[in-house]
Order: sequence, then C-alpha cells, then structure tokens
Amino acid sequence: MDKPRQSFLGLWNISFGFFGIQVGFALQNANMSRVFQTLGASMDDLPALWIAAPLTGLIVQPIIGHMSDRTWTRLGRRRPYFLTGAVLSALALLAMPLTPHWGAALFLAAAMLWLLDASLNISMEPFRAFVGDMLHADQHAAGYAVQTAFIGAGAVVGSIFPWFLEVLGVANTAAPGNLPDTVRLSFWCGGAVLLGAVLWTVITTREFSPAEQAAFSGHDEAPSDLPVRALAAKSYASSAVWAVAGIAVIGLVVMLDLEKEVLLLGGLLAIYGALSAIAISLARKGRTSGMLASIVGDFAGMPDVMKRLALVQFFTWSAMFIMWINTTPVVTQYTFGSSDPASAAYNEGANWVNVLFTVYNGVAAIAALFLLPVMSRTVGQVRTHAICLTIGAAGFLGFFLLRDAQALLLCEVGIGIAWASILAMPYAILASNLPQAKLGIYMGLFNVFIVVPQLLVATVMGSLMKTFFPGEPVWTMLFAAAAWIVAAIAMLRVAATIPAHRTELSYA
Repeated sequence: MDKPRQSFLGLWNISFGFFGIQVGFALQNANMSRVFQTLGASMDDLPALWIAAPLTGLIVQPIIGHMSDRTWTRLGRRRPYFLTGAVLSALALLAMPLTPHWGAALFLAAAMLWLLDASLNISMEPFRAFVGDMLHADQHAAGYAVQTAFIGAGAVVGSIFPWFLEVLGVANTAAPGNLPDTVRLSFWCGGAVLLGAVLWTVITTREFSPAEQAAFSGHDEAPSDLPVRALAAKSYASSAVWAVAGIAVIGLVVMLDLEKEVLLLGGLLAIYGALSAIAISLARKGRTSGMLASIVGDFAGMPDVMKRLALVQFFTWSAMFIMWINTTPVVTQYTFGSSDPASAAYNEGANWVNVLFTVYNGVAAIAALFLLPVMSRTVGQVRTHAICLTIGAAGFLGFFLLRDAQALLLCEVGIGIAWASILAMPYAILASNLPQAKLGIYMGLFNVFIVVPQLLVATVMGSLMKTFFPGEPVWTMLFAAAAWIVAAIAMLRVAATIPAHRTELSYA
C-alpha cells in the first residue's frame, strides 16, 4: 500500500507553517547583531553572544526528534511540537524589543535569543520529518522544494520588514541604547505571522496514524533499537578520546590565554564523552529504551549516506554562520563607512543588509520551484548541490572584493541559489534513504552537523580574527567562500551511497 500522492495544495498546507518559522529566523539572523551592538556589544563580543543560537539547536533538535518519533496524540505525531514551538517563539519575539527598557539589557537580549532559537528549533525539527511522513518517496524532493520556497518567502518578509517600515516613515534611528521603531515593530509583527502560519498547517493537515504508516511500509514501523543494542559491543575508548579532547581544549584555553568562548567547545567535547560512556553502560545492562541510549546509539550507527552528507553540512553551515554574524559589520564598515551603531550611516547600512538578505532568500524561493527541478532532472541531486554551492562561493568572494552596495545584490543571487539547494537537496536525499520510522531522530541528529560548525565559528573565529585580522571582518567572507568550495567537493562523495532511483521533482 502506497501513501496517497499530494496535490500542490497538499504540499502547500504541509509546509506553509515553515513560512512563519522562517520569518522568525530571518528577523533573528538579520537583526540580532544590530540589537547586540545597539545595546553596547563590541564587534569582538558578537560571536560569543551568538553562541546561544547553535547551542540550543544542538540540544533541542535530537531530543525533539526522538520524542516526536514516539509521540501520538489527538493532534498527531509532529503537530504538537509545531504548535508548542510557535507559541514560545511568538512570546520571545514579543519580549525581545522590550529588553532595552529592563535592567541588564544585553544579558536579557542574549537570553531572549536563546529562548527564541530553542523555540524555533522545537517547531522546525518536526517539520523536516513531517515531509517524509506525509509524502511518497518520489515526492520527497518536491516536498522539500516547496518547503524551501516557503523558507525563502518567509525570510524575504522577515528580512525586508525593517526597510519596508522605514519607507513607510517609521523611525529607523533611536537614542543610544534603544532599538529603532523599525526593529521593534518588525519583531512584533513577525511573532503574529509565525503563529498564524503554523496554525494554518496544524489545522489543514491530518497526520497518518502509526497503523497507517505501518500499512504504507508493509511492516512494523516501530523504531528499531538495533543501533542502540550495538552500543553494548563498543568499548569505552572512544568515549575517553572525546573526553580527553575536551579536557585538552580547556587546558589550551588556560595555557595560551585564548578567548573564553573556546571553553564551551572543550566542555561540549568532554560532556559528549561522558554521555557516550553512560550510554554504553546502559546498553550493556540491556537498558536500550531510554532517550540517552537511543540518541547516542543512533548517532553512532548513522547510515553511510548521512555520514557523508554530514561532512558537506559541516563546511556549508560554517559559511552560513559566518555570513549571519558578519554581514552587518562588513557592509556597514566597508560599504557605508561607519561602525558606530548610533550613526545614520550605520543604520542605513544595517537596513541594506536586510535588503541583501531579502534578495538571497527571494532568489532561493524562486530557485527552489524553477531552477532545482531542472537541474535535478538533468544532473541529479548530488551534482545539483555541488554546482549550487560553487555558485554560492563566488557570491561570498564578491563580498570580499566589492565595495559597491548595488554590486552586492548580484553576490546575493549566487548565495540564494546555493541556499535553495542547501534547504532542499540534502533533506530530499535523506528522506528517501533513511528508515521512515526514525526520520525524526535522524533529522534531529543531522542538525548536529549544522550546529557544531556554528559553534566552532562562534568560539574560534573571534580568536582568529583578533589575532590575524583585528578590526577587519571582511576576511571572514573569504573563509566562507573557501568553506563552500570544500563542501562542493565533499558532496561528490555522496553519490556512491545512494541507490539508483528517480531524482526529479514531481509536484502532482
């Protein structure tokens, strides 16, 4: 028995909630450096303040993926998480612009970023698995392409909103230490849009029950515990390596007086070593049903296709995080000639960054619907992704070389084409080549390879820039270009792990 094929309206309803989620992410990505600098943060402080975003994803997504695979309520399996995350995200967007009026404004803004990113991840992770749940295998690529189109459209709305409000006459400057009205109203309107879009998907879709999923697959769809039981055969040596590596990083921070944010990286390595040792111990005792053992077991037993895509993701998302942190400082300093957050030139440049982000997200939405299908049919999903990453690398190189504001728009076109592929191709490949009953946990674990590079950028990039290129953030764009070239080369290794099957995108 096969899953029913979805019409374009069905694909629309399944992914429309992602439009709202991406409005929230776009407001966060395009404006949080501006918020932090307005509240007194220096350029060197930004990576540490941004740590909250990837760290919450690292923790939240595997947990939510594990839980949603095992959930069944009147709302279904994934939809309860959509809704919970949307409500919490809307509250964080409501509170963020109010932080300058409370004590310890910078600390509270960082706390609100933590809450916002955690809540967005609670909603986002099940949406990735939701496409795999609801669609037949030959519609997976189409489903993720439509989802990407909504991601791009939502990011356009979220990115352009401050600029659009300025055009309407809303004040784009404020007294030192206060956020402009353009930013405050954007966050509040974004929260309403986010909640409304997720409610649309919750109301207009019906999830397949566990019995229906079992009928579609022709066998029991309960998640397999084989990877967890395999932990019992592992030694504690690998756990010790992780722990020792973490302790060594912490020691180097102390000995070499490195940036204190690097302590987080060492701590995470040591903690994972301890948790993996605990998971091995539980597996040897036959206690394989718990969350910790399940997550560690599935991480250790990832399919080959996921392992090779993980390397691609590592370099891909290193560049993305570099862009989100540094585009505002680069554009305001090099193109608009000001690093003073209270100046009109800085705020004009910061709004231009919103326009630039609008362009790359708008291009992504269009490319997902019209360019990716043609490329996928012609050269396959793997080569499509490699080509798109190479085009995006040229866009980052343009940011390093060019100083004209209008010329940067062309750079964003290249980045937008890559972004469309980043949001569609890896997930389409995974959804068609992973056990359907474990899509939630595997999609959550796949996020580890999005988050870890962001943590490395947040903890290490600041030290590298301060040592070699102090006060010159434009060099980060060269690092981003190189990272995407490496990702494109690594993508070519993925093809060997994929069985021959149709790769074209079908919307009906």
